[in-house]
Amino acid sequence: MSTSLAEAVLVTIICETVLQDRLVRLLKTLNVSGYTVVQAQGAGRHGSRMGDIAGFKTNIELKTIVSLEVSEQLLSELQQYQATHALIAFRQPVEALID
Repeated sequence: MSTSLAEAVLVTIICETVLQDRLVRLLKTLNVSGYTVVQAQGAGRHGSRMGDIAGFKTNIELKTIVSLEVSEQLLSELQQYQATHALIAFRQPVEALID
């Protein structure tokens, strides 16, 4: 049995929970078919985000596997949120089993 891997890009976004709905809408606009969201804790330039109170000072980590072209569009669109929200995004080349 041979396994066929596709070259793709993993985009990881760590941001304030309040952005989740906007990011999901953005992904749908870009025709992204899947993503994963998990609660995230940590500290950085914008201070500590430990999720002490539900919905207050909480972060999410959103991951999606897309083409290079879609990753370019996504990262470009995310720039608008950096002035007003804690957000970091990065991408990595990956080989993925994609159905």
